[in-house]
Amino acid sequence: MAGPGADHLIFLQSSLARCGKRGYHIDVKYTFFLLLGACAVLGSCKKTPMEVTSTEKRGITTKDQEVKLHASSGEQFRGSSASPFQDAPAPNWVARPASQFRLLNYGFGASGTGEVYVSRSQGSVLDNVNRWRKQFQQADLTAQELAALPKASLLGAEAVLVEAEGRYASGMGKESVDGFALAGYVAKIGSDIITIKMVGPKDEVAAEKENLNRYAQSLKAAE
Repeated sequence: MAGPGADHLIFLQSSLARCGKRGYHIDVKYTFFLLLGACAVLGSCKKTPMEVTSTEKRGITTKDQEVKLHASSGEQFRGSSASPFQDAPAPNWVARPASQFRLLNYGFGASGTGEVYVSRSQGSVLDNVNRWRKQFQQADLTAQELAALPKASLLGAEAVLVEAEGRYASGMGKESVDGFALAGYVAKIGSDIITIKMVGPKDEVAAEKENLNRYAQSLKAAE
C-alpha cells in the first residue's frame, strides 16, 4: 500500500501504539472513528485522469506542401543547393541531393550504381571530353576528331555527344569497375562548360539513352 492515505494510517497506528506503551488511556470509540476516517482518506487517494487540450498554433511551412511525384532534383533539394536550371527527369530516375559539382543529380538502374548529373566546369570542350575518356582508359581525341563527333542542342548551344565503355575509374578514391559505359553532352555556353554525364553498367546506360536525350532537350535556365 502506498500513497498519502497509507502514510496517514501508518502514522495513526504508530501514535496509538506509543500511547499504549506510555500508559495512556485510549478510548475505543474514539479510536474506531479515527480508523474509519483514515480508511476514508485511503479511499479518496486515487489518481484522477487529466485531459489536456492544446491551443497552440503554427504557421504553414514548405514541409506542409503536398508531395510532388517525379519531382526534379532541383525541386526536391532546392533548400540545400538551388539549381540554375529547370529540368524534366525520366519518371524512373531517382532524385539525389545536389552538390557543388552536381547542379542536378539523379540515380537510375536496378543496380543502384547508375548516375546522371548536370555540371558546370571550366576549360574547353576538348579538355572535358578527354577527361571523361581518361576515366575509361581511352586515348585523347584531337581537335579534328572532336569536330567529327555527333552534335545535339543543349540550352540553345551546340553540344558534342560523348560515349565510352569499358573499365571505369571515376577517381575520388573509388575503385575502378568493369562493364561500365558513358553517354553525355558537353557544350560551351558563355564562359562555362555545361555537361550532362550519364554513367553506369553498360546495359543500364544503353536502356536509358533515349531518356537522356529527352532530358537534355528539357533542360533550360531557371526562371
